Amino acid sequence: MFIDAPTSSLTVGSRPAIGSLDVVQTFKQYPTANIGDAMDRLNLMDSGIAAQWTSGRCVGPALTVLTREGDNLAIHRALDDAAPGDILVINALGGTTRAVFGDLLGEICLAAGIAGVIIDGLTRDRADIKEMALPLWARGVSPAGPAKYGPGSVNVPVACGGVVVNPGDLICADDDGVAVVPASSFAAVLDKLQDIDNFERELRAKIRNSVKKPAPAL
Repeated sequence: MFIDAPTSSLTVGSRPAIGSLDVVQTFKQYPTANIGDAMDRLNLMDSGIAAQWTSGRCVGPALTVLTREGDNLAIHRALDDAAPGDILVINALGGTTRAVFGDLLGEICLAAGIAGVIIDGLTRDRADIKEMALPLWARGVSPAGPAKYGPGSVNVPVACGGVVVNPGDLICADDDGVAVVPASSFAAVLDKLQDIDNFERELRAKIRNSVKKPAPAL
């Protein structure tokens, strides 16, 4: 960690094996809305978990954190286990009094190769995080900073935005919101996504071809 704080209050689970990077690249082709449709519109985080700057998008395996409201010690510890391409998923108990994330943690995330951050709680330093182009979803912003005492857990199942996220599940996030694809469902969801994509392409073409063109001027 880049901070000097005791970690005896934290528990750290085993990191699951990460699946093929080809899966990540394939899911990147599809918008979150379609991914949700392919899961019967389940496994979508509630709308309170919102993009903190537009045009942020990320797809990658979940690195999960459970932390006490207003405390970010476990987040610092989790980043010691980060692999490039991970999505940091933080259950901060939906706290709305103190931010658990800010620009310095953002810098650590970039150094570790984190592809995005999802917080069931608050951030701060939003303008700086936007400038560093770190995709970020949270419940909102507060200038109030966090404590660093714990307790907390890393690499355990967490609840985030009303959805259970297991370490290694695939996180797909864009301006619409956040979808969670369970690791056991990758192949089935991809099959449905291809069908949805084909249907939408055909329907869009039919709609556009049906639009009457204005008559030429005489």
